[in-house]
Amino acid sequence: MANPFSNTYLRIPQGFGNLLEGLTREILREQPENIPAFAAAYFKDLLEKREKTNFDPAEWGAKIDDRYYNNHAFKESAGENKEEAAAVKIQAAFRGHLAREEVKKMKSEKLENTKEANK
Repeated sequence: MANPFSNTYLRIPQGFGNLLEGLTREILREQPENIPAFAAAYFKDLLEKREKTNFDPAEWGAKIDDRYYNNHAFKESAGENKEEAAAVKIQAAFRGHLAREEVKKMKSEKLENTKEANK
């Protein structure tokens, strides 16, 4: 009996997502009436191109994905690094400290002014 709430995690084979993205893109462009037939023709054409050129878009896409997800340089935004992020955090904490000190100063001045007004 199958358990619908199992913790099974199915992994998509490398390159398969790229193949499906390419197919989806072409389906959206062409808007075919018979999608399964279009998909069969698309993959047949892709196989013929791969045999002629020895270029496998699935393998290439898998390499690109692997490079993106396993190379930390791709994950960081341009120009951002750990030192810059730490500097921003320190600056933000210091500005917060200055703001809190200013609020304390304003509250004490207001309190002094109200005491003087009550005299």
